[in-house]
Amino acid sequence: MMENIPETEKARSHKDTLTADGGDKWPHVYETTLTVDGGEKEPHVYETPSLGDSLPLADHRPKAFYFWQRAGPAGIDLDTIATQPSVFDDPVKAQFYQPRPDYENLHRFDPDARWTWREEIAVVRKIDWRIMLFTCIMFMALQLDRGNLSQALADNFLTDLGLSTNDMNNGNTIFSVCFLLCELPSQLVSKKLGPDRWVPTQMVIWSVVALSQFWITGRKTFFATRALMGIFEGGFIADITLYLSYFYTSVELPVRLGYFWAALTIANIIASFLGFAILHMGGVGGYEGWRWLFLIEGILTCIVGFLSFGLMPPAPTQTASWFRGRQGWFTEREEIIVVNRVLRDDPSKGDMHNREPISFRNFWYSITDYDEWPIYIIGLTFGLSTAPIGTYLTLTLRSLGFSTFQTTLMGLPSSVAGIFTMLLFTYLSQTFNERAFMGLIAQIWILPCLIALTQFGSTANRWAKYAVTIIVLSHPSTHAVQVAWTSRNSNSVRTRTVSSAIYNMSVQVSGIIGNYIYRSDDAPLYKRGNIDLIAICCMNIGIYALTKLYYMWRNSSRDKVWNAMSDEEKEHYMNTTTDRGNKRLEFRFGH
Repeated sequence: MMENIPETEKARSHKDTLTADGGDKWPHVYETTLTVDGGEKEPHVYETPSLGDSLPLADHRPKAFYFWQRAGPAGIDLDTIATQPSVFDDPVKAQFYQPRPDYENLHRFDPDARWTWREEIAVVRKIDWRIMLFTCIMFMALQLDRGNLSQALADNFLTDLGLSTNDMNNGNTIFSVCFLLCELPSQLVSKKLGPDRWVPTQMVIWSVVALSQFWITGRKTFFATRALMGIFEGGFIADITLYLSYFYTSVELPVRLGYFWAALTIANIIASFLGFAILHMGGVGGYEGWRWLFLIEGILTCIVGFLSFGLMPPAPTQTASWFRGRQGWFTEREEIIVVNRVLRDDPSKGDMHNREPISFRNFWYSITDYDEWPIYIIGLTFGLSTAPIGTYLTLTLRSLGFSTFQTTLMGLPSSVAGIFTMLLFTYLSQTFNERAFMGLIAQIWILPCLIALTQFGSTANRWAKYAVTIIVLSHPSTHAVQVAWTSRNSNSVRTRTVSSAIYNMSVQVSGIIGNYIYRSDDAPLYKRGNIDLIAICCMNIGIYALTKLYYMWRNSSRDKVWNAMSDEEKEHYMNTTTDRGNKRLEFRFGH
């Protein structure tokens, strides 16, 4: 079956000529094969460049934000090649990185495919709108359900149920422990069933639990709902991280995860206004406002959960469905660009099928991957320096004399500022290829604020204390950078699946520890707790510095071995090595 690209596709591909390096014009024609029914290969003609024995490649790296591609002294010619260099350009290396036969996007894999910046930017824009936007909406729904407890506290939730601050700490701990224990199992189930099936199922189940909090009667039912919420929300973030890696390159993923956590902050802002309105329903039907808060926000999440069954395609080449349209979201040409740009960036993404379970051997290999442990330690400690302040923000503001409804809205400034500082640090991290250093700077931001909080007494100006609290909570979160860092340093789908879950488990353990830094006998100033936070912040600065030094040492050690090898020895290594993922000699860790 020989067929040409439709005329509209040729227009998108610049049918006549494209500009190669140096401004020369060259034809855009190539031939490949497609897998048709029955598994047979048939020839397929496309347009692509042809320059003698070699195909041109991009002469610069893509920007973290696609809409900044035009930046530069003279701007970037959008009609030049955007295809990045890869192991697939080396005939010797390419044979060791071929996607496996059952890889779901294999029929769109073509190492000779070339595309322009104009095409790539259009494709990434479409992915952002089709994939990234809805994952952000799902995360916002998650945050509504797990974050509305703090708003309920401002509406006398503890008093109405006869609970103490320690009961709330225990409830949060139960949630975190259940979330923690289900993080890895959820990720394994997601890898077996596919995130497109498992994530929607999770959302519908936890939303039912969330809205059932309307009927909480006391300590037992509070603990029960906290446990169930943790069980079914566990693994969601790691599942989404894996899912997004199917569509984005390592350059783009950290910024998209920045969008992801920005959605969390936006959800908090929306929740503040939504909570302000819903809490005014107190007394309707004889029920407290916080009960209506749980019910209404749980229903909203349930709606998003059902929509996600139709709006999460399994893979870039599997977007066609009755809900998404018979033609799918991407044209054939766009699918080729999506698949090949991702594989050229990280060939390991072709190692597994998107519905393939993790074997116990690979599971154990991932857990014992000591090169990921420094990032897990960071996940365990980096959030501790501010977590109690955020958790107790509403109670702190109430103790300063602010009303319930003032308290509901007074967290907005830090939420808005947090979006900008997080996205800024995420972008700077990609621009300067720095990760540990950005986390270190974030802790330096926090430290003087913590010192200031220890100086406030019971007669201190409440607006001054509020201002310092907002500044510390506005610090640039490096969580998105670290999630992408974990994924990058895995260098394998098998280890990435598990490492993402373990990193998030570390963060959950951090949350459990954070619940016990502020104690009832230290209220309302929490001086002892704030001194502990200062010590933790100083410890974090040291951990980030040591992590950077560790990865620099690992890379330097490998450089010495690899550079000392001859070309023949390198080829022999590639042919015979049993090293996998980030243990391969040619791999270098991000730091």
